[in-house]
Amino acid sequence: MASATTETDPSLVDATAVVRRFGSDPDRGLSADEAAQRLATVGPNQIATAKPVPSWRKLVAQFRDPLIYLLLAAIVISVVAWWVEGADDLPFDALVIAVIVVANAVLGYVQQARADNAVAALARMAATTATVVRDGVQVRVPTRELVPGDLLVLAEGDAVAADARLISAATLRVAESSLTGESEPVLKDARTLPEPAALGDRFDMVFNGTAVTQGVGRAVVTSTGTATQMGQIADLLHATHEGPTPLQREISRVGRMLGIAVIVIAVVVIGTIFLVFGVRTLGDVVTALLLGVSLAVAAVPEGLPTILTVVLALGVQRMAARHAIVKNLSSVETLGSASVICSDKTGTLTKGEMTIGCVVTASGEVTVTGAGYRPDGEVVHDGVALVAGSDLWNEVALVLGGGSLANNSTLREEDGEWVIQGDPTEAAFIVAEIKLGTQDDRTGRFQRQGELPFTSERKLMTSLEADAQRAGRLAVVTKGAPDVLLDRCSHVQVGSRHELLDIDGRARILRDVERLSDEAFRTLGVAYRRLDVWAPPALDDSLERGLVYAGTAGIIDPPRSEAAVAIAEADRAGVRVIMITGDHPRTASRIARDLGIVEPEHVAVTGLELDRLDADQLRQTVRHRSVYARVTPQHKLRIVDALQRDHQVVAMTGDGVNDAPALKAADIGVAMGLTGTEVTKEAANMILADDNFATIVQAVREGRGIFLNIKKFLRYLLSSNMGEVLTVFFGVVLAGVLGLAHVDGTVALPLLATQILWINLLTDSAPALAMGVDNETEDVMGRPPRSLQDRAIDGRMWGGILLLGLVMAAATLLTIDLFLPGGLIEGTHSLTSARTAGFTVLVLAQLFNALNARSETVTAFHRLFANPWLWGAIALSTVLQVAVVHLPVLGQAFTTAPLTGAQWIVCVAMASTVLWVSEIRKLVLRLVDRHRLHEALRGERAA
Repeated sequence: MASATTETDPSLVDATAVVRRFGSDPDRGLSADEAAQRLATVGPNQIATAKPVPSWRKLVAQFRDPLIYLLLAAIVISVVAWWVEGADDLPFDALVIAVIVVANAVLGYVQQARADNAVAALARMAATTATVVRDGVQVRVPTRELVPGDLLVLAEGDAVAADARLISAATLRVAESSLTGESEPVLKDARTLPEPAALGDRFDMVFNGTAVTQGVGRAVVTSTGTATQMGQIADLLHATHEGPTPLQREISRVGRMLGIAVIVIAVVVIGTIFLVFGVRTLGDVVTALLLGVSLAVAAVPEGLPTILTVVLALGVQRMAARHAIVKNLSSVETLGSASVICSDKTGTLTKGEMTIGCVVTASGEVTVTGAGYRPDGEVVHDGVALVAGSDLWNEVALVLGGGSLANNSTLREEDGEWVIQGDPTEAAFIVAEIKLGTQDDRTGRFQRQGELPFTSERKLMTSLEADAQRAGRLAVVTKGAPDVLLDRCSHVQVGSRHELLDIDGRARILRDVERLSDEAFRTLGVAYRRLDVWAPPALDDSLERGLVYAGTAGIIDPPRSEAAVAIAEADRAGVRVIMITGDHPRTASRIARDLGIVEPEHVAVTGLELDRLDADQLRQTVRHRSVYARVTPQHKLRIVDALQRDHQVVAMTGDGVNDAPALKAADIGVAMGLTGTEVTKEAANMILADDNFATIVQAVREGRGIFLNIKKFLRYLLSSNMGEVLTVFFGVVLAGVLGLAHVDGTVALPLLATQILWINLLTDSAPALAMGVDNETEDVMGRPPRSLQDRAIDGRMWGGILLLGLVMAAATLLTIDLFLPGGLIEGTHSLTSARTAGFTVLVLAQLFNALNARSETVTAFHRLFANPWLWGAIALSTVLQVAVVHLPVLGQAFTTAPLTGAQWIVCVAMASTVLWVSEIRKLVLRLVDRHRLHEALRGERAA
């Protein structure tokens, strides 16, 4: 592991002292021998990757689920019972359950198994070679061979291969958005920082994984490998723990509850048999064991893991069609329960494309519409298009044309997308000029003859242009910082004439600049001077004298228009949006206000302010503050952790390397697919293929809909299985009352184990799966997000499960009693016929229950036919049940007898009681809810 340490931050130490400290030379660099020795000592300049998880461990992990444990126990019990019974034929029950378990594991493995390659992606981002000076000669070396003390040579287009302290820099701009969140390339300077600064403000340092967009420079390497800022992010990824999602926690809890319930019920029923009826033979023991298997099979919804996986997978497919690619199935539901979305600014809430939003000149101010590099928009004044030929139009044309002349960027269209090459701020002038419609006049009129490049000392760039309209005479065009440029100006442009720039005029321009800065615009001034010469003069500062100030351009990375709509929808859904960015606090606050994240008076919290907060203070801060600026990856992790400790379900969105640890730590990480770095995509749970923040809101809606559907089929499965358990339980306990007790004291089971398994396979699969893709039955975005304390199966739902289970058991057992001789109702049919009728009633009751389960309170007749898949599943299950009853081969396998038409009518009528009881319960619940709402509103009015 490569590392380099200094007693002091190198950004605070003079460059010469840093060179000496690392034993290097500012002109000759290291010797080849010294570099080789250091490489052997500190190790290669690369980021350690996480060890891949073996495939067999991924497969085994699919079996680590309480429901799977119960199913495995059911298999063991079934095999033991089969062996005790004589091991005749095949253990059908055990084989079917085993197939379900294996199928679920394979499906889960295929859908979810992926290696944790986030750290490896960080390593792939680094440049493969770098230019260094060794023995006084520039050479290209593999980046893994860089060592502390190497003299790094930087030029436009280079990827920075290590953290380094600048020795010299000329017009050096570095794109650091992937590391710091800064939307604009940062101007670098070799001057020593006067005091400690945030990562994005260390102008005398360059960092591994960033890219040079302009200029040249030299720097001494201070850190390599995991000691770099990117390497520290890799360490954070290693240290970050991914916990279970809310859905996984809930299903685990349900599994534990079912396990306890199965054990208790089985012990009680088997104990009742032993105590009441006694155990006389081995056959009695086998009967008791078979009953235990029946109860386990009845209580455990075998299809739940598979149905849950399939429903989530179908949700993933729907989301992929909407440009949201989910890598982990359970993450779909997690996003739906998110209460906070922590979003990066640059490239996520904003377009990541610098845009001129306004131009201020002597005659007024114009607004430039449109956002980003696509040149769609116009220049307007007081809400109407700027009139060509007016004084204001002439001034604006000079500003935009001059900014496009003193410019080295290009704009072109590729496959329908507009892309730039060069500095984004310079490209903004070209885009705005196209919107004004004067670009063709400029390109045909001027030809560059020379250039004074931008430097951090001058803060100006000047272009020397031959003007065809003036017979080739030269013109000086300068752009730069307005306060610096004003010192070079003697006049100001007013319409088509020049006026003397007096003290009042300078003060007015500076006030405009200050106002634009307060509105988070970055300002550039444009000036010019016409020369009466044809031959280019000496290119020095003397050219930049006596200039005419044309005006000031306000430049900003604009918010996405669709993001504001998405944030409003999130607010309606009770989801809070927090902006976390490495950009300037003023810029962050402006964008947040424009998007509706905060109120106008809101001020951003900076990373330095966060450093002064302890854990409790930070938790209080994140409750009330929604914009954070100049933050580091560690700050993002602290914010996410504080929110989670405050019982929030946190979704974190972003596109840069700096977002990766927080994305991994959040309940769900959302990466941008177009602008996102590879490490971010690997660390995230979901990728937005279109980089559209609005897609997140659609994903929230989809996630909430999926969770409601999960509740639907949980309500359906558990109430149906409760009916099976209570049928067997009361069938044994009340055997004497129902006519199921034989004269010799033995008990006939109300349902056979194979029949119970058939019911589970028939009703717990297709109807439950169809319910998992049900349409929205209510406005899922009109309610607050589900709290971590809220259960998927709450007290009200458990009450409904128990009630409907009792109704199903009562209907089934009364039907059996109606057919059997003796009992409460005298019947005349055989045990096989009675058991077949009860078997059929329980199947049909569960199919009626599928209609009930679509909502806790909404009537089953609301949008009754909205889900054709559910009706198809009900029809299929009905046909299969008829086949089991009437086909001889299936009748023999499941011990059934054919039913007459009248008997079928009785079975349907008895089964339908589930629907009517449920409708009465829903009516009562609606009345209760209405009363509670009325009381709450009356209380609010009284308060």
